[in-house]
Amino acid sequence: MVSAMSSIVRATVVQASSVFYDTPATLDKAERFLKEAAELGSQLVVFPEAFIGGYPRGYNFADQSPRGKESFRKYHASAINVPGPEVDRLAKMAAKYKVYLVTGAIEREGYTLYCSVLFFDPEGNYLGKHRKIMPTYWERLVWGFGDCSTTPVYDTPYGKLGSVICWENRMPLLRTSMYAKGIEIYCAPTADSGNTWVSTMTHVAMEGGCYVLSPIQFCRRKDYPSPPEYLYSPSEEFATPDSDSIIWAGGSVIISPHGEILAGPNYEGEGLFTADLDVRGEIPKAKFMFDVVGHYSRADILNLTVNNRPLVPVTFTSSPCKSKDKDGECKDI
Repeated sequence: MVSAMSSIVRATVVQASSVFYDTPATLDKAERFLKEAAELGSQLVVFPEAFIGGYPRGYNFADQSPRGKESFRKYHASAINVPGPEVDRLAKMAAKYKVYLVTGAIEREGYTLYCSVLFFDPEGNYLGKHRKIMPTYWERLVWGFGDCSTTPVYDTPYGKLGSVICWENRMPLLRTSMYAKGIEIYCAPTADSGNTWVSTMTHVAMEGGCYVLSPIQFCRRKDYPSPPEYLYSPSEEFATPDSDSIIWAGGSVIISPHGEILAGPNYEGEGLFTADLDVRGEIPKAKFMFDVVGHYSRADILNLTVNNRPLVPVTFTSSPCKSKDKDGECKDI
């Protein structure tokens, strides 16, 4: 049961790199940032896309040589099972620091990996996940495809909470489905640190009449393994890279439902970016002018149908009972 709606929630987005190939160390790093965010009074903390497990940047993941295959083996080993011990640890962190925790993670199911977002409440409950439905470009070499059975929106005391990952945010129909679920705190962890991302997030905030929180990793070359084990680009075969060079510039941002930037963007280094969100105070004002799935919709001429059933490649069905015992129960034959 969700308690009465609180007026204000202090939210923090974390801009930081993973410890690549070292998930325990990444979890330690996550806890350090959670502690710092809690000291700021944050009640909601959002980490970047693929923070747990790491983002597969670099030439190795486009390489079918033994080196590329070994890179995937290590990457697979760094991913986490959901549920699993790493999920349990994240849940304990959420409880310890009394926050809603939203984090990107590389989820392992068998030998397929998914780019997922995991949700936890301040009581230490794992709420569920969103699996990215459309990996982008080279991501499709290493990540599987999610479906709309994992596009949740959760009721919280601060507003309805959900997530859309990276360039999924460029998919108008997916955004519309999330607006229809009533999302108010829209988490958009991403790997896009380009100069158009803030514009994209501003559009989403105004289109959806919601708060948008977009954390992005900030990475230097030294945050990934060194060559020749790991090549960020083919040129590293022949020249030693500058270990301090920035390969992922961040740009994390928090935006109001009116399109106002409340925190960020920052392109200078790791850090926390915090803002107070007034869901009950500001979202109704935004919706007064534009409610994309309400008074500003035209369901008589434009409508959307979403398949939210799990999509599985193999379904097993039981055979009809061919023989019954004296009590009418099926028996082996």
